[in-house]
Order: sequence, then structure tokens, then C-alpha cells
Amino acid sequence: MDLLDVGRIVVGLVLLVLGGELLVRGASALARRVGISSLVVGLTVVSAATSAPELAVTIGAVLRDEPGLAVGNVVGSNIVNVLLILGASAVVLPLAVTQRLVRLDLPLVVVLSTGLLLVSLDGRIGAVDGVLLFSAVVVHTVLTVVVSRREAGARAPAGVPPGDRGIAGDAEASAASAASAASAASAASAASADNGAAGASGSGGEPPPASVLRSVLLVVLGVALLVAGASLLVDGAVSIATSLGVSSLVVGLTVVAVGTSLPELATSIIAVRRGERDLAVGNVVGSNLFNIGVVLGLPALISRDGIPVAGAAVALDIPVMLAASVALLPIAFTGFAVARWEGALFVGLYAAYTGYVVLAATEHDALEGFTGTMAWFVLPLIALTLAVLTAYELGLRRGRRDPGRSP
Repeated sequence: MDLLDVGRIVVGLVLLVLGGELLVRGASALARRVGISSLVVGLTVVSAATSAPELAVTIGAVLRDEPGLAVGNVVGSNIVNVLLILGASAVVLPLAVTQRLVRLDLPLVVVLSTGLLLVSLDGRIGAVDGVLLFSAVVVHTVLTVVVSRREAGARAPAGVPPGDRGIAGDAEASAASAASAASAASAASAASADNGAAGASGSGGEPPPASVLRSVLLVVLGVALLVAGASLLVDGAVSIATSLGVSSLVVGLTVVAVGTSLPELATSIIAVRRGERDLAVGNVVGSNLFNIGVVLGLPALISRDGIPVAGAAVALDIPVMLAASVALLPIAFTGFAVARWEGALFVGLYAAYTGYVVLAATEHDALEGFTGTMAWFVLPLIALTLAVLTAYELGLRRGRRDPGRSP
């Protein structure tokens, strides 16, 4: 480890923050202009853009014959996305989750995660497996854009300009987030004319929404800064980690996964602070879909021998990725929101998982005690708490639908 590696990490972090800010600005304006919701932009444009570092790292790892780094990067990034990024974003501000996300996109993440586990059982992701994973994401992306455009056009009131229909569709898609979205929009319009201002009061003199070209340029510049920042940060972090003698799988699951997921982290937190909470959630869910279907599926498709999968990844890391996706379903379904305490719980689980990976990699003496505590006390307590709260929330929802049953 030297000062050059530390400098790369610092400069990479600065570029990530700047890139995330530009990407959120451009994507938000683009959503209003083309008439699709910020959720759909997060699920498609932003998620694909912020997953560019993962794709670059995975293809480079496959070409350098480092399959452990390729698989660890994707699996670790998906774990980071759900537990760390969604968790940290919810700690900053509770996240509203639309019904469409719960009914379609989150279940698809679970299905693709299960599919990745199944195709990895033989120790290799082959070309046919890559075709299946890649096709699922392509079909989902096309359907998402087509359905969103159709629903936005049908729901928009007469006289609403096309550029504002995505916002109108968002407000009707989730009653739970309507009030918070309205307050966020008014706060954003007071802070910046870029943030969705035009037409709010109906009076003249307000600047029009940003042009499509300007929005696209902001997205492209933001992506370029994100990729450059992630590349610098990963180079510095990998140099430090490998100098300590850690395996490529562990480096991929920890250092590289966090490094390549920092664009999602920067984008999601900036989106939350700017009131674009749908974009933040859509970014994470879309990135997980993109990581499995494209970042792993495409290299497996073009690779002659496929991508080998280490037994340790099949035994622990891919099941943890699947468990994180499954754990998000009841949290999002019960209240159509991710509360601050739930976000803090996710961040704590990520810290516990990372601690286990590091202890196992270094064969530390504390590994046995740590594993026993997590397996026999912490995880059962968390499962029991989630089960009780899920039952309580479902009871509340049932009571709201049928007030006559309430005592």
C-alpha cells in the first residue's frame, strides 16, 4: 500500500459524487421530457448506467482469466445494493415503494437470483445460461418502457403536457407516496428550476423543462464521471487488498463490489436528498436485474467456455444474495415503504456479512464465535422480529380495508 493507492481512492470518491449529481439531474429531467416516470428511468436508464463499472470489471476479469473476481463482483454488488445502498438511503429518508415495484420488479429480482443459483450448481455459467439471463432482462426492459408510456398517457388529465405525464403517473401509481412526492416536488422547485418546476403554479414566466439533448448530455457526463471514479477507486482498493494476500473471490465480494456499487450508492443518496425516491429504489432494483442478466449473462454468452463459479460462492454468497432479495419483499409489501429502522437493520446485516467474509478469508480465531452468535442468536431474532412486524402490518391493512372488523 502506498500514497498513490490512497490518492486514487480519494479522487475516485470525488468523481463518484459529482457523477451521481449530474446523472440524477439529467435522468430526472429526461423522465419529465419523454413522459415516463422517474421509477422507470431508475429501472432502465440509471440502473444500466450505474452498472457500467460492474460490466467493465466483469468483462476485464473474464478476459484476464479471473472468474472469481467476475462472479464475486456481481454477487457482492447485488448484496451491497440491497443491504447497504437501500439501507443507507432509507436511513437518510424513508423510501416509498410503488405497488408496481412490489408486484413485478422485486419478484423478478428474486426469480433471477434463484435462476443464477440453479445454473451455478454445476460450477459454471454456460452460454445457454447466459442467453436465458440476458433475455429475461431485455424483455423486462422493453415491457417496462412500453407499459409505462401507455399508462402515463392514459392516466394524465386532459391538458397535462407530455413532459409532465410521468409525474402524474407516479402520483397515481402509489397513494402511499403521493403526499411526500408532492412536498418533495415543491421543495425541489424552490431549490432548483431543473427539478421539476415548470407548470406547477400555472403562471407564466417559469423556465421550460430542460431539453432532451441537455438531459442526455448530463446523463452521459454523469456516467463518464461515475465510471472513471469507480475505476480509480477499484484500482487503488484492489492494489491494497491484493498486497494483503486476499483471494480474487473475496476481493470481488468486498472491495470491488463496494467500489463498483458506489455509483449506485452516490446516485441513490443524491436522488433521495433531491426528493426522487422512486428513482433511488428503481436504480437499486434495476441494477440488480442488470447485474445478473447483462453483467454476468453477456460475458457468459460471448465466452467460449462460460464462467466458472467457485464452490464457496454457490454455498454461501449467492444464497445470501437471494436471501437479501427475499427479505426486501415483506418489508416493501407490508407498508409499501422502507422505514429508517429497516434501513439500519439492512446496513447492520451487510456489516455482519462482510465481517464473516473477512474473518473466513483470514482464518481468524474469532470466526467460530462470530458464526455461532450470528446463526443461533442474531439471525433468528431478526427473523422473528420481521415475522411479527409483517403480521402486524398485514393486520393493519386488513383492518383498513374492512373497518367493521376492527374492535
